[in-house]
Amino acid sequence: MELNNVKESAPLPAPGSGSAPATTGVLIVGAGPTGLVLAIDLARHGVPALLVEKAGRLFPGSRGKGLQPRTLELLDDLGLVETVLRAGRDYPRMLDWVGPDGTERGREWDMIERCEPTESEPHPNGLLIGQARFQDLLYAHLRSVGGDVVFDTEVTAVAQDTDGVTATLADGRTVRSRYLVAADGGRSGIRRELGIALRGESVDPKPMLVADVTVTSDAVLDDLNWHLWNGSPDGAVIICPLPGEPRLFQVIAQYADENAVPDTSGAGVRKLVAARTPIAEEQIAEVRWSSDFRPRAALADRYREGRVLLAGDAAHIHSPAGGQGLNTGVQDAYNLGWKLAQVLRHGAPDTLLDTYEAERRPIAAGVLGLSTRLHRTALVGENSRRRSETGQLGLGHRGGPLSSGRAGALEAGDRAPDGPVPGGRIFDLLRGPHFTLLAFGTPAPALASDLVRVHELGPYEAYGRGLFLIRPDGHVGWAGEDGTGLDDYLAALGAAPRP
Repeated sequence: MELNNVKESAPLPAPGSGSAPATTGVLIVGAGPTGLVLAIDLARHGVPALLVEKAGRLFPGSRGKGLQPRTLELLDDLGLVETVLRAGRDYPRMLDWVGPDGTERGREWDMIERCEPTESEPHPNGLLIGQARFQDLLYAHLRSVGGDVVFDTEVTAVAQDTDGVTATLADGRTVRSRYLVAADGGRSGIRRELGIALRGESVDPKPMLVADVTVTSDAVLDDLNWHLWNGSPDGAVIICPLPGEPRLFQVIAQYADENAVPDTSGAGVRKLVAARTPIAEEQIAEVRWSSDFRPRAALADRYREGRVLLAGDAAHIHSPAGGQGLNTGVQDAYNLGWKLAQVLRHGAPDTLLDTYEAERRPIAAGVLGLSTRLHRTALVGENSRRRSETGQLGLGHRGGPLSSGRAGALEAGDRAPDGPVPGGRIFDLLRGPHFTLLAFGTPAPALASDLVRVHELGPYEAYGRGLFLIRPDGHVGWAGEDGTGLDDYLAALGAAPRP
């Protein structure tokens, strides 16, 4: 199946119709944040993709609730950041409730260290937004660019050959694609079928409960603080307001007894909150979603098996501390999308997809170590503040297989900084599916590729003087004092100048 013959995804046939299999360039399994971002990115690259989800709707809860600065930059590139910023809010200050009945306001502090925007880092702070609301925004954007999600569609088997992947659905229908991306979560059925081990460790043997609830107006909670009750011998409760709807909160409860069995029913959540806080059961108007888990850190042995690739929680599982899991997943998608496009639309070799694991797996390993350390060592108080290490702006690919050269202040693999340019910002120049050659204080070589946009600019401290080829995912791929080696670099990516 050649992609050039698949101008758009052939729709799924009706069950039992006997029609030919659906065909597409990329089959994405799982419509969480990772799958949605990948579908959006492929759409802007013009790659046919089909996104399927076994559930009947998007995930309804706030398992994650924070976007890191690097993710906000990704959303800027996708044209979504202003929408998401309006839907979210700054993290509120922590409030410690004390006293015999937990009704006395104690000290307040910032869990997140706040920074002022700079020319090179316009989004230095994390954003509070519930996962369900974030997914709704991603889904709306996907539909606006011509994509969609096929719900109630479970992939039960995967077979691949030298030309593509055949996915069998629960109802017997099949989908034929050039590549399949498993974004189906930490319990990924596709990862298990491929026999890829997820290796790791328990971060904390004690269980935790997470739930989204709405509360009545007479409850002690307000949306100005992130509320903590730490006085119960059974464990702490932390309740955080979720933006977008009045009186909506996320509840996280820790258990002191590692043998405890959390009751995730609506009645069980109400009983737990009432037992550990001054909030009465009847003041919890609705329990929208709840789940229990034991914090774990784990990493897939590999991210690729032939034409099947793993992304998001299917590839790595994090402790919730530090808000790294969701962000690492959507950045997986951002790294993978343009590489799939280069292979499927522009003639890059299939081996380009091997660089996805080479670049992203070491980052996931480092982030897993960070979130595990934060979970195990953070104390309730000033020492639990999250600093710039959680923002992911410093993560890059120096020394990686697609990083070549250095110039000025940057080395290939670094994140491309923002900054002022005549009429706008550097991020305005980068926004889109193209490569960008930035020439600071030096002439740019002539390029005839329609995949590379060239801009000659005056010297700028964040870059220094030199030539910088920025990849579609906002990292410096190649850097040099002159154009020596640039054509060869572009040719290897299927982006060579055309004669």
